[in-house]
Amino acid sequence: MTVRKEILKDIKRVVIKIGSSVISNRDKGRSQLECGLSKDWIRHYARKIKVIRDKGYEVVLVSSGAIMAGRERLEFGRANLTVPEKQACASIGQSFLMHTYEKAFEKKNLMVAQILLSHDDLGNRKRYLNAKHTIEALLEKGVVPIINENDSVTVEEIKIGDNDSLSATVACLVDAQLLIILSDVNGLYDRDPSLKSKSGVEKAQLVSLVSKVNEDIERIAGKSNNRLTVGGMVTKILAAKKTMSFGIPTLVVNGLDEKVIESIFAGKEVGTLFWAGKDKIRDRKHWIAHTLKSAGTLTVDEGARKALIERGKSLLPVGVIKVKGNFEFGNALTLLDESGKEIGRGLVNYNSRDLGRIKGLKTSAARKMMEDSFYEEVIHRDDLVIF
Repeated sequence: MTVRKEILKDIKRVVIKIGSSVISNRDKGRSQLECGLSKDWIRHYARKIKVIRDKGYEVVLVSSGAIMAGRERLEFGRANLTVPEKQACASIGQSFLMHTYEKAFEKKNLMVAQILLSHDDLGNRKRYLNAKHTIEALLEKGVVPIINENDSVTVEEIKIGDNDSLSATVACLVDAQLLIILSDVNGLYDRDPSLKSKSGVEKAQLVSLVSKVNEDIERIAGKSNNRLTVGGMVTKILAAKKTMSFGIPTLVVNGLDEKVIESIFAGKEVGTLFWAGKDKIRDRKHWIAHTLKSAGTLTVDEGARKALIERGKSLLPVGVIKVKGNFEFGNALTLLDESGKEIGRGLVNYNSRDLGRIKGLKTSAARKMMEDSFYEEVIHRDDLVIF
């Protein structure tokens, strides 16, 4: 049995991310920035999701397209928009996007629900769980949740970043068994397929399976040339890296292939599969590692690095040699070794001011300085993820 067919055996819940380039009009002779929402493609995927649902799978949809739809309706054809203009596009485009989805799914006797999320929602553990419970309740009622980032109010500092990242976060949030990212490319290639090959040099080859996302994989992903989209292949790679650490396989496929959904659920070799085959890490630690935004960095000495990585210890004040950032108790921080390499992330028990005072001190000296405000661990092992 192939890897893909083996994965399909255990799937109950799938997250499908539809990119802007998949549901945009492409046949009207207009530039990319003038492209609007394609009702035909949305109706197409409503039909496909109906088929998946009839086979017993639960489906959560993450859809781009709000800003693109708003661009068309507000007649913004230029490339560079201000933040308020983008938010205005998202505001009008989101309602039109959902109306279009609702009409398409209604014809298939399926109910949809809109959920708008921001990083602020998912960075707060209570709101993170509230979002999870809401989606679970909708799925129990047979509703298809349609999720997007709340672009009408978010700004760069609190954005999740792109809908590839959002789809990975959602897949982990709802304990999905598969994430499908529908793009306008066939998957990850071993080199840029848009570049003409020189004489004697093989053409770019599609990578069928990625079992580990390393620097080489991130480098060949490159950047997007599509001005309709936020990210490109590199954001899909990083999204897959996130889901792989949680034990969720991710498929990046060409959503403009009308039969790609059937091919996926038939176990055919389409697109690129990102799958490490590892057991998922604990939910809370995944939340710390991949959902929370880092509020600063702590550089640790070699002794602390070994204690954290090799012996599974907590981080103590004596091991901290540099504190960077303005943070409070409970914020997520990135841990660096002395060479500047990221080695982990955790929730800190001190604010930046107090930690700056006690960094490098032995436990007894730190306790004497902090008195009643003393915590033995800067970051407890239970609140720490080592990469």
